[in-house]
Amino acid sequence: MDVEKIFHMSEGVGKTSYAKNSSLQKKASDRVKHIIIQTIEELYIETSPKSFGIADLGCSSGPNTLSIIKDIYQTIQGISHKIKKYHCSEFRVYLNDLPTNDFNSIFKALPEFHLLLREDKKNGVPSIFMGGYPGSFYGRLFPNSYLHFVHSSYCLHWLSRVPSALYDEQGRSLNKGCVYISESSPKVVPQAYFKQFQEDFSLFLRSRSEELVESGRMVLLFLGRRGKEHADRGISVLWEILSRSFAILVSQGKVEQEKVDSYEVHFYAPSREEIEDEVSKEELLKLEKLEMCEIEKSEQGMDYSTKVAMAIRAIQESMISNHFGERILDSLFENYARLLQMEMAKEDIRPTTFVLVLRKI
Repeated sequence: MDVEKIFHMSEGVGKTSYAKNSSLQKKASDRVKHIIIQTIEELYIETSPKSFGIADLGCSSGPNTLSIIKDIYQTIQGISHKIKKYHCSEFRVYLNDLPTNDFNSIFKALPEFHLLLREDKKNGVPSIFMGGYPGSFYGRLFPNSYLHFVHSSYCLHWLSRVPSALYDEQGRSLNKGCVYISESSPKVVPQAYFKQFQEDFSLFLRSRSEELVESGRMVLLFLGRRGKEHADRGISVLWEILSRSFAILVSQGKVEQEKVDSYEVHFYAPSREEIEDEVSKEELLKLEKLEMCEIEKSEQGMDYSTKVAMAIRAIQESMISNHFGERILDSLFENYARLLQMEMAKEDIRPTTFVLVLRKI
């Protein structure tokens, strides 16, 4: 599958859309908002540009991206109000995602968003220029020294492609029955995923190091794992449950086993050490902060399981529909919610999120 041509969050604002099922990501982002605000404050006071360039990479189609932009805008406005010598006259905001992304949902929200930014403001409000910027962030997107701040939330765990080394010479999967790394996966599977992560993440860092101005910053949030083991009580369990949900459909004759065997997710949950190692190779970037957090769930039982199932569906629907067809989606994720509830009754599942702050030197 060509990820760049197929993968996108579920569009629109309907029941199964990403816009309606991204509250878990919003909750995680809110928890680390203070890091974003502090980084913006330090960056703005240090560089004090008249025109401030911001890119949100992997903006998707929900409300979360505009919430982040509002926080950044208001933070800089607050500094300008307190310290008169700092005055930003314009903001340039680039909303990036793959060409398949539902940019129209964001564009439709922009008129109201602009009004919100100008509420209770008198003359002298900075201009804000916003636009969609389609393309893969695994490679160059912007000119040299063009951006002051780069933000990316829950995107960099997605790989540019499914690793080709997951298949033998005949194109058969070496990870049969599993959509991701599991305890039963042969050693070649985690090795293939890790190699692809190294290739992608290093390209991302190198590209951004050229696009950032001197002293520019990045704040990156993405999923990872706590230790060396790939199969843990974090995100890997959620992929294991998806594999088991497919297995139920196979047993019911709704899906062929061969179709399941040939479906793998383009995802990797790196460890702290793997992240630090890749960052250390990029000479123009300094890692100023690397924090690890787990998001507490606020609900229990089937309500929470259904919310997680709907979130996974909103993320994976485009890829699953392309491979299996749309007809299986409802039954697949009904199974998923039920299996997740049963799994969480045994032991809690706590996905790990990493927060990175990087500075161009």
